[in-house]
Amino acid sequence: MNRFHTPPRRTAWVCCCLSLALATGAFAGSSNRFAASDISQPDFFPILPWSPYHGWSKPLVERRQNGLESIAECGFNMAGFVLPKDLSRCKKLGLGAIMLPAEDAYTSMEYLRAWRTLSDAEIERRVKAMVRAAGSSPAVKGFFIMDEPGVRDFPGLAKAVAAVKKHAPGKLAYINLYPDYATLGATDRSQLGTSNYTDYLERFVNEVKPQVVSYDNYMVQSSDDLRNSARAVSYYRNLLEVRRVALEHQLPYLNIVSANQIRPHTPIPSPANLQFQAYTTLAAGYRGVTWYNYYGPKYGYLPVDSAGRKTLGWLYLRDVNSQVAALAPIMSRLVSTGVFFTAPAPTDKLPLLPGNLVEAVTSPTPVMVGEFRHANGQAYVMVVNLSLERSAKFTLQLRQPQAGIKIVSAMDGSLSPFDPKDGLWLVAGQGALLALVN
Repeated sequence: MNRFHTPPRRTAWVCCCLSLALATGAFAGSSNRFAASDISQPDFFPILPWSPYHGWSKPLVERRQNGLESIAECGFNMAGFVLPKDLSRCKKLGLGAIMLPAEDAYTSMEYLRAWRTLSDAEIERRVKAMVRAAGSSPAVKGFFIMDEPGVRDFPGLAKAVAAVKKHAPGKLAYINLYPDYATLGATDRSQLGTSNYTDYLERFVNEVKPQVVSYDNYMVQSSDDLRNSARAVSYYRNLLEVRRVALEHQLPYLNIVSANQIRPHTPIPSPANLQFQAYTTLAAGYRGVTWYNYYGPKYGYLPVDSAGRKTLGWLYLRDVNSQVAALAPIMSRLVSTGVFFTAPAPTDKLPLLPGNLVEAVTSPTPVMVGEFRHANGQAYVMVVNLSLERSAKFTLQLRQPQAGIKIVSAMDGSLSPFDPKDGLWLVAGQGALLALVN
């Protein structure tokens, strides 16, 4: 498994309300952590560390310091990729889990890359074994199937996904795709096996029939915190293209972004670039936020370092996760209806305002606007400060007059008045969710 995606090498959802969420147990473990739900539930909204809890290969690590408890403390509602023996602790901590195969079967990442070489009977047997090992634990939200497949893997993955749907209905058959800077071309000479990224996405959806579309993209830090526009374009382009294809096929979509130093020469995780990655993901309508990675070991400035100690990055990540969790009870029930940018956009060929709801946003920094419709018909807007260097005050002009606008607190989900002419300050990378009151 190689998750070092660095160019030029081209590799790899009115609040119902907060009181209702509390009354129905939507939060678990702490007052601001939105509980993980099965894929079949409308509040499916994972906040996930993209990290195998015991490592990818044997001998598997037993984490005695800053283990599952630290994941819960950091504001995650899922524990990442665990073994059956971890499920009781996940349940106790209020953490959902994506499960790896049982220890007697799982030897290395290659076990999870072999689907295209297996017979139909062996695929069925492997999936049944994972489901059996999970037992009836409510912590299990899904099963890890594969990371970064090419089109040659799709036939086998289609059978594995069908087997999960058959033997564990409502659980996720987790597959994560390459970013758009993976290599293109013939199946025997590239990672994707297609001539373009859109074809790769469309074939995945049509051939594998997944429950979600998930991908990873680490171009925020690889672009020198967006200073290199030629690389930064990949982050925006990938964000919007996965959104477009997933919405077209009525699938939820997930993004994996970076919570470590992706290369020795790239910027480190900061409050600004972590907020930017989370809020742009939310503004594009993604159904959760996934962070690569938590434990390492090949990267610098991790949330938990190689000695097992929490770092400043852990504190930054906890803060961002708490904001996402506070907004999740609403975001999980929103459908993205548009994404727009102020002019000039950060990169070429991004959709510019006016949108369907927002006529204009005035800000000294570039701004991203996500437009949404709640299940109850109410409209929402998210405004994101795209600068990683400057705080900025924005003002808002809507296309149609509203009775009022409310700011949704990223502390506790409560609502407060917003004056579109007076505006609101956002620090670097921060977003604000606004409810449009009819």
